[in-house]
Amino acid sequence: SHMNKKDLRSPICCILGHVDTGKTKLLDKIRQTNVQGGEAGGITQQIGATYFPIDAIKAKTKVMAEYEKQTFDVPGLLVIDTPGHESFSNLRSRGSSLCNIAILVIDIMHGLEQQTIESIKLLRDRKAPFVVALNKIDRLYDWKAIPNNSFRDSFAKQSRAVQEEFQSRYSKIQLELAEQGLNSELYFQNKNMSKYVSIVPTSAVTGEGVPDLLWLLLELTQKRMSKQLMYLSHVEATILEVKVVEGFGTTIDVILSNGYLREGDRIVLCGMNGPIVTNIRALLTPQPLRELRLKSEYVHHKEVKAALGVKIAANDLEKAVSGSRLLVVGPEDDEDELMDDVMDDLTGLLDSVDTTGKGVVVQASTLGSLEALLDFLKDMKIPVMSIGLGPVYKRDVMKASTMLEKAPEYAVMLCFDVKVDKEAEQYAEQEGIKIFNADVIYHLFDSFTAYQEKLLE
Repeated sequence: SHMNKKDLRSPICCILGHVDTGKTKLLDKIRQTNVQGGEAGGITQQIGATYFPIDAIKAKTKVMAEYEKQTFDVPGLLVIDTPGHESFSNLRSRGSSLCNIAILVIDIMHGLEQQTIESIKLLRDRKAPFVVALNKIDRLYDWKAIPNNSFRDSFAKQSRAVQEEFQSRYSKIQLELAEQGLNSELYFQNKNMSKYVSIVPTSAVTGEGVPDLLWLLLELTQKRMSKQLMYLSHVEATILEVKVVEGFGTTIDVILSNGYLREGDRIVLCGMNGPIVTNIRALLTPQPLRELRLKSEYVHHKEVKAALGVKIAANDLEKAVSGSRLLVVGPEDDEDELMDDVMDDLTGLLDSVDTTGKGVVVQASTLGSLEALLDFLKDMKIPVMSIGLGPVYKRDVMKASTMLEKAPEYAVMLCFDVKVDKEAEQYAEQEGIKIFNADVIYHLFDSFTAYQEKLLE
């Protein structure tokens, strides 16, 4: 292409799937740096993400050469790897989505599970492109592993019995995907990548299929998304987590998907009690792995360039909302306008709640997970009267106590992936308010439904 290579930024990729499908293992396998003995150096751990420079990807995809050609137009690939964040909590529906492409991990031995179906629904709602990693092929009976090999080469060398078992499990999963309204095809047989989901068989244990997966991620992002990957100067950034760090106070972990951030920049972000405006005191990334003997855990930067994961230290971050956007005040910008803008995501959710009626109280860890939870409860016809973000304190539980008289079956808090303060727990216990806390949406729903049925008896 005539475009300057420097104009493309690294695509950002999220991994999601059911708890035991091997998401983290797969990521660790991609991260392993000694590819066939040679070091594919430079893979760097960042805040909430791992960066794979293009040379590392070239080395890891070498075995694909006999099947596929590849150009390398992007500087690398940024993989968001905060396991336990339901990865989708960060696929924002409004504004820019954090991920350019997602990997949905499905266990070939188990097929689609509840969370897989939930993830598919969210990916579709967000119109997010994704590929399926059909993981754990090494569990097929009698599979003979060739470490880090391409899937096609390994597969061709298996016995007929193995190939048949693969075929039957794969067909079954294809059918399950069809039931979810998704047409799918093995990636190398997929003639229509925009209509059919591509499936890459992988093993996080042997590394087989990992070259195929990386090849496909590049293929899809470089060829189909070059417009989205064009380097824009305006900042697009999403807050992953709010954390207290010794020596820095409250910090935010941010994925910068576009533009630059500089020390001293004035930033605007969404806060629980209104917009927060503050200045960047420090931009931090983890020490490279080989430098761990240094006394400081973090490297300071004067400026950073997308795409990357970075920790920001600044004043007044205590009430910052995970999952929301971060804006930078430019010389031409109207600060008040940005303040309204950044609160939109939260006020939109607040407006969807009827504080005067009957309903449960909902608390979640991030804006995205709160949104997902509210969508889910709406589908389930469960009314909500109040919402909150972050840890649960006594004052949050007190909101639920108004239901004790009105509608005792709703004197309940549904908490998603948050810590519950001891004092809040004691208060709930003494008042008879039930707190449900889970980090999987449908577990929350199941226990709440069981509780309501018990009440009805």
